[in-house]
Amino acid sequence: MFEIVSRWLVQQPLHLLLIAAAILGLWAVGRATVLRTLPKANVLWVPALLWLAFAAWEWLLLAKSPEANIRVDLLLIVPVIGFVTLWAFVRAARGWWSVSRSGR
Repeated sequence: MFEIVSRWLVQQPLHLLLIAAAILGLWAVGRATVLRTLPKANVLWVPALLWLAFAAWEWLLLAKSPEANIRVDLLLIVPVIGFVTLWAFVRAARGWWSVSRSGR
């Protein structure tokens, strides 16, 4: 499974931009709804920026060293982005759930 994910993400800055745009779209939808009143639930912009930075990093690597096949940097980048993305989605979902349960 990791091979499939890495094949779709590594050295594919446009795919990473697509992920960043999707998360940014979810953030915009949240801002347009009841989540705008909950600042703690309004954190989806953080992983969107991280995915955007990862796309820029991948583009830079493709431009400067396209033959790079041993990527030690991914040992740090992928877990950090994964954890921050999961954290932001859980936090936004908890905010959305608390708003829906309170009946605002």
